[in-house]
Amino acid sequence: MKLTRRLTLAAGFAAATFGATVAPARAEAPTKIAFMEVIHSLFYSPLYVALDRGFFTEEGIAFDLIAGQGSDKVTAALLGGSVDIALAGPETTVYVETGKSPEKIRIFAGLTATDGSFLVGREPAAEPFDWAALEGKTILGWREGSAPALFLREALEGAGLDPDEDVEIITNVAIPARVGAFLSGVADYGTFFEPDVTKLEAEGLHAQTNVGQAVGEIDYTVFIARESYIAENPEIVGGFTRAIARAEAWIAEAPEAEVAASLAAYFPGVSAEELAASVTRHRDAGVWKRTPAVTPEAVAALQDLLIGNGLMAEGSAVAYDRVVDPQFFEAAE
Repeated sequence: MKLTRRLTLAAGFAAATFGATVAPARAEAPTKIAFMEVIHSLFYSPLYVALDRGFFTEEGIAFDLIAGQGSDKVTAALLGGSVDIALAGPETTVYVETGKSPEKIRIFAGLTATDGSFLVGREPAAEPFDWAALEGKTILGWREGSAPALFLREALEGAGLDPDEDVEIITNVAIPARVGAFLSGVADYGTFFEPDVTKLEAEGLHAQTNVGQAVGEIDYTVFIARESYIAENPEIVGGFTRAIARAEAWIAEAPEAEVAASLAAYFPGVSAEELAASVTRHRDAGVWKRTPAVTPEAVAALQDLLIGNGLMAEGSAVAYDRVVDPQFFEAAE
């Protein structure tokens, strides 16, 4: 979903008391940074909550929301210097670390704890859901090599299925056409993100389970920056992390309707009811992080996933401290 939305995050303010005039207080102008998100998605709701509730404003940070439409494009913009901070998959940091670029990037905060896509089927879900029941079925998936494709394969393998032999995964349907294709009868199952899951349920289809729950905690989307930018702007990176930490803590506990109200401006085509349903679904699945910490175990699991799918060579895993700069989320705890 492509969306470019200008966000003004700073305003002056004046105070007055009855019977006396107080000189206007002059707020310091915020620091404008160049930010890019990989796509615009309800899966990234804590980011938009931080914007709506003014958490970035309070840290003196302002930015426009621009969707890069792919981690490769986000990484190129980051390395090229046109973007300061980005939201992307953590695998980008690993790829750059093992690549030839003299400039490296680091993860400094996490947003989502695992895959936020949901398996949708044509019949009500079995309780408990058994991934092994998909043997012999067709599944509408995502582009080969993409993060949702990797996580789906991992979920199937965890149930003892061979993704190349025991199921048929359809990977050639363009993103804008996926919902229509599934409604028209393509595949027995499909994996979708919100709000598409809620929209499909409204059409009589049935959410089965969250893909990420079958895979476990492997950070799915993280905030990244060039190593040089972090070194030169620790106050910006620290403030950004604190804003995200506050949003993650707030969205974990706030009433669904209140969260939906905070998201409404960023998803004008989604009803309040759909937004609230999305909040409930994401929280029940545990896909949003409660703190921005990124653990060594999650980074190791990510690299195991990449190696297992042939995207990294065996024995090429990189050390945690060459992927993650933990100082900012440790200070925010």
